Amino acid sequence: MVALVLTASAALPAPAQSAPPGKVAASISRLFGKAATTDTIQTDGSPVFRIHDAAGVAGFAVVRNVLGKDQPITFLVATDTAGTLRDVDILVYREPYGGEVAYDAWRKQFRGKTAADPLLIGKDIRAISGATISSNSVTLGVRTALADLARWKSEGKLK
Repeated sequence: MVALVLTASAALPAPAQSAPPGKVAASISRLFGKAATTDTIQTDGSPVFRIHDAAGVAGFAVVRNVLGKDQPITFLVATDTAGTLRDVDILVYREPYGGEVAYDAWRKQFRGKTAADPLLIGKDIRAISGATISSNSVTLGVRTALADLARWKSEGKLK
């Protein structure tokens, strides 16, 4: 079982929102297997989860918040050790509309992307009709998270 304590990124102008630890643990277990364990690395004031499996370090994950139309959207971005995105999980969606960003059919287009990919709505990421703000916000948040993870890795902060 993965035990986690979270604080959200300061990506929101409003007070930071946190993700339920059970949802984060379930997401990491789904992506890295039930035997995965984590520890937390503080990088530039942001917690990064280092995920371990039987072979060693399997990847990294960050929890971030972006602003939807009116409410924060809390999500997890998980990569392998090479920086390739494994998946994006929407942990808490607070808006009354636009929840399609949590659907696997939309999230799967991020899988396999890296910080080198453009991640632009209308180019390599399709928009969601009726969820324009949410899909743009999550896409920007994923792009930023991938860039941060890649930078921290190149700076030697993630090992």
